[in-house]
Amino acid sequence: MMNVRHICSVTVVALALAACAVAPPMSTGAAASPAAAAFATIPANKDSDLKLYRADGRVETGAAALGAMQRDAQLILWLAGNQFFAMDDVVRAFQKQNPGTVVGLVTLPPGLLLEAIEKGGWAYNGTAYPGLPDVYASVNLGHLRKLKQIGLAARYATYMHNELVLMVGKGNPKNVKGIADVLRADIRTSMPNPVNEGIMQFYGRKVLERHGAWQHVSAGKECVSCQTTPNNWFTAVHHRETPERLLAGTADTGIVWLTEAIEAQREGKAVEAVRLSPQDSLRDEVAYAACALDKGPRQAMAARYLAFLATPDAQAAYAKFGFVNASADELAQKPIP
Repeated sequence: MMNVRHICSVTVVALALAACAVAPPMSTGAAASPAAAAFATIPANKDSDLKLYRADGRVETGAAALGAMQRDAQLILWLAGNQFFAMDDVVRAFQKQNPGTVVGLVTLPPGLLLEAIEKGGWAYNGTAYPGLPDVYASVNLGHLRKLKQIGLAARYATYMHNELVLMVGKGNPKNVKGIADVLRADIRTSMPNPVNEGIMQFYGRKVLERHGAWQHVSAGKECVSCQTTPNNWFTAVHHRETPERLLAGTADTGIVWLTEAIEAQREGKAVEAVRLSPQDSLRDEVAYAACALDKGPRQAMAARYLAFLATPDAQAAYAKFGFVNASADELAQKPIP
């Protein structure tokens, strides 16, 4: 029997699904409306994580993209944010196989994406954007199990892998060698938050705990965009904030994905990656899982996208940015356990 929370979640989602194909954004002016307050909130200044890929090659970003997404897109993807830098190539490869397709994309922490699904939409800069994705992807199967519990997803596929590293400034000025250095009094850290960033929720935290460093960085706090100790900051979107804090001189290191360090270097940022032992990098454990939502008007295109992820073109698009390809068995769709 479903509990009250699940009944409420299904009710909210059902209402959103009924509206998502046509609902325009609810404009609010300077102050957030009650409608916006009911949805999951996108942190400020995240325009580059909100994209609409037009069939003619144009790409819209920010509120304009979010506002047009439910109306104009034939496919909407809400994906764990740490793959944002690969998605231009991935989406173009998909559009090449599916000419004329308009694709909407949101790349944010998977826990925040899940919250938006449960609440039926987003609030951004005080405006409400009701609606749901067609495909959801996380770095933890537990998120997909929640969608199964509320009747929104049944099958999934693992489509790539990654590993944890410590990002440092160019030249590694504090000589950071591994997780144990987080405990040093002279090391300031910029860490993913444990509330909705999957990299910390499911991977980084247990590595820090094994080294006795979790309490050192968290001081017992679980929060977003917050200073937990004089030496630690928990981010809202780590893959953008940690490089910025390193370059600004307000942090010395932070846990990120290897692919994020590679991308920061590709952008010309003066950062490096400190590679970790397999026990701490979790390279054999980290997996990205995707599922199609079983309700909504675009299920056929969602199924086509999941099939696309198993193609050489999709795998090559991700591998170009340092992701590790999934095996044929992992790419085969199977029931969410």
